[in-house]
Amino acid sequence: MTNFFKSNLVIMLVFSGVVLTAPIWLAPIGADYPDLLQKFAIFGIFAIGFNILFGLTGYLSFGHATFLGVGSYTAVWAFKLLSMNVIPAILLGTAMAGVFALVIGYLSLRRSGIYFSILTLAFAQMSYSLAYSVLTPITNGETGLQLSQQDPRVIDGLFGVPVEAGLPSTNLFNISMSGLSGFYFCAVILIIAFYVSLKIFRSPFGLKLRAIKSNQTRMKYTGFNTRPYLLSSFVISGMYAGLAGSLMAVTDPLAGAERMQWTASGEVVLMTILGGAGTLLGPLLGATIIKYFENIFSALNSSELHKIFADLPDTLENMVVAIINPFVGDGWHLMLGALFMIIVIFLPGGVMEGLTRFFKWFKHIFSFGKKQPATNSDATSKGEAK
Repeated sequence: MTNFFKSNLVIMLVFSGVVLTAPIWLAPIGADYPDLLQKFAIFGIFAIGFNILFGLTGYLSFGHATFLGVGSYTAVWAFKLLSMNVIPAILLGTAMAGVFALVIGYLSLRRSGIYFSILTLAFAQMSYSLAYSVLTPITNGETGLQLSQQDPRVIDGLFGVPVEAGLPSTNLFNISMSGLSGFYFCAVILIIAFYVSLKIFRSPFGLKLRAIKSNQTRMKYTGFNTRPYLLSSFVISGMYAGLAGSLMAVTDPLAGAERMQWTASGEVVLMTILGGAGTLLGPLLGATIIKYFENIFSALNSSELHKIFADLPDTLENMVVAIINPFVGDGWHLMLGALFMIIVIFLPGGVMEGLTRFFKWFKHIFSFGKKQPATNSDATSKGEAK
């Protein structure tokens, strides 16, 4: 049974079923509306890609927001110049992010440890400054890059796609990318991205990345050149970020410099650590938790809390609301910070470590009291007694 659940096919079937039915099982907690579901999928892809670098090699990048922004800008330019069909935008956004990752990774990977992290942070801030001010003709500065009715859209023109009266909307062969259809498109991309990550984790390439994380110095002493593997991991991770940025533009055709800020890079680090770095599902769980807190807890206020706890006695109700109120609404970051501290202190392996402990405990409780099979020594002792 254990080997059965380790099968790639079984894992993908279960994962696909869970993702595609998310609007159903997330409804009880109020997380079934399309915009939030799209964020779960997009930032899940971002975190899965970051985990290929940080989780497998141990190299901590603070500059992955660069590739997120590059993917968004490229996708919007593809919409403006080529077509409102999402396929060219996603392919070009992912490829362009890969090119940037190759250049930045080639330079940054000359150092390791904290120096590597600082280099990636420096590149991210440089990219943000360029997008915000210097490259205004390309990025439209602080206003952000937007669509307009006058955009050429060459491919759409060649195929006679009619020009819409208002601002054009993204589509997949005339299927709108808004609402649930947009979520299901992102969900399919998430499933594909997860499958690629699964194959990397269970491949000789992934094993080499784990060995680099375990003891890179020892690998170098044996004559193994680790640099190509690190650069490949960095580029793949950057392409995942570019894919996520492209999907952001698909669901909302706007690209701004804020997507390149260091806070976006820090957010994906929190997602990965919170869920469990180096695990398959951990980063996706971390992304889901953080985005849920951001969209649900930030919308709560004292009046909403009073409605939730209205069944309690008035004194107890006021006390509970007074305690919880600082951690919701504008102060939802306090809730996230407290949760992050608890996870790091008590579950260094993240949420996945907690789930693993729970299932081991449940398995132990479930098997407790069952009659154990007789051993050879027990049979021998019984024979001697006779």
